[in-house]
Amino acid sequence: MSSIIIPFHLPLPKILPTIEGNVDYRDFRDQLLHINQTLVLSGLEDQFLQADLQQWLKDFPGASAKAQEQRQVHSRRALRCNIARLLLRNEAYREFAARLADSPLLQFFCGISEVDRVVVPSKSTLQRYATWWTEPEVRALSIQLLQTGAQQPQKLHLPEAVDLATCFLDTTCVSANIHYPVDWVLLRDATRTLMKAVGLIRDQGLKHRMEPPECFITRINRLCIEMTHAGGKEDSQRRRKTTLRKMDRVVATVGAHARRYRALLDEQWEQTEWTRPQADQVLQRIAQVLEQLPKARKQARQRILSGQLVDNQEKILSLYEREIRVIVRKKAGAEVEFGNTFLLGENPQGLILNWELFRETAPADAKLLPRSVARMEIDFGAVLDALGGDRGFDSKANQQTLEDADIYNGVCPRSPHQLKARMRSWKFKKLQQRRGQTEGRVAILKNVFFGRPMRSKGFEHRELTVTWAVLTHNLWVMARMSKAAAALKLAA
Repeated sequence: MSSIIIPFHLPLPKILPTIEGNVDYRDFRDQLLHINQTLVLSGLEDQFLQADLQQWLKDFPGASAKAQEQRQVHSRRALRCNIARLLLRNEAYREFAARLADSPLLQFFCGISEVDRVVVPSKSTLQRYATWWTEPEVRALSIQLLQTGAQQPQKLHLPEAVDLATCFLDTTCVSANIHYPVDWVLLRDATRTLMKAVGLIRDQGLKHRMEPPECFITRINRLCIEMTHAGGKEDSQRRRKTTLRKMDRVVATVGAHARRYRALLDEQWEQTEWTRPQADQVLQRIAQVLEQLPKARKQARQRILSGQLVDNQEKILSLYEREIRVIVRKKAGAEVEFGNTFLLGENPQGLILNWELFRETAPADAKLLPRSVARMEIDFGAVLDALGGDRGFDSKANQQTLEDADIYNGVCPRSPHQLKARMRSWKFKKLQQRRGQTEGRVAILKNVFFGRPMRSKGFEHRELTVTWAVLTHNLWVMARMSKAAAALKLAA
């Protein structure tokens, strides 16, 4: 079966209404129209859809022409819906579905605008679109966009070629969507999750003798309030220990009820209105918490009753997000953060050339520099000419690595004497002045494109969201570059 894109007519879109007097709307409209132009005229969208169709046909070799056409339609919508949602500050699926139904501009960009009707994807469809491709596939599209901008800027309507010769490195923390990991709060989370799951099972008619699940949730919430207020008392330590013992007894009872109901549902699920996959979802939800509950109880007793520290590698930070780490940054307002380390490298135009999200605890910044240089060489070839960064990336080994690769070292040295000597160079001084803007780029990515906080659950989904955000950010920057050049041309 051929994997060549099957030609088909796109639906005739409605004419966009003329909106006067709203500058913010016009700016957003111009951004979307330019991104649409970039995707279509550059051929990036067609190449991406063709690669997707080729991969899809490996799993469905006997697919009909109609099925291939439907795959192309949904793939195109998935690409554009993901970009539009991230441009709107990584909006939740439900809210974005409602906005998509109400906005002719978004309907036009996402390819669902038709003269006679508009079929808007549901929130579940939008969620499937978010994982339509794997992270390496989206990364390849982003790299291809940068390569096209460097080699053929006219295809992207850019005033100048994308600069791949200069890069500025920085690291940050992508915070997970969890509350502050207090030990006794983990016990509350376990109680709420298990009792809500038990409530679902009881609603299906499967019951053991027990108090209503809501009673346990109320009880644990009251104990949490007691624990919070115990800190301001004179005998706070004794009060905290007493309250924790009460919480531990409640959690032990809750765990026993949850185990019985899990076994009951596993044996008698056919008596409910659920299918087996639906029952498995509830079973998995209970099992995930029960598996970690003994360790969470032990951790709380060890820290509060015994006053012993728990090693970061052994500590449970969340019952729902296992692959998050304690990141000590020692910055104002965020001395310690909980999430994953994120490395990015931007060029002087503000485009992201290099990025990586770390599943495990990330190495020191100095050890990240060689792997970043190697990755950019794989992606773009040996075109890197200068590299900048803060003093965390400096080391004797890195100085030698950059010298051997004939890359200008714009990394701030750790030695004050060496820094004073290097500041005599105009090129080094220029790179250091520009490096400060990378902090702003980090803030834009985290606050605008990642979402605050990032809603994606699980490391694979967070990594995929980060790559989608980088692609959307680069398209957004290119749209701004093109608009600024057009404004200068009109002014001249």
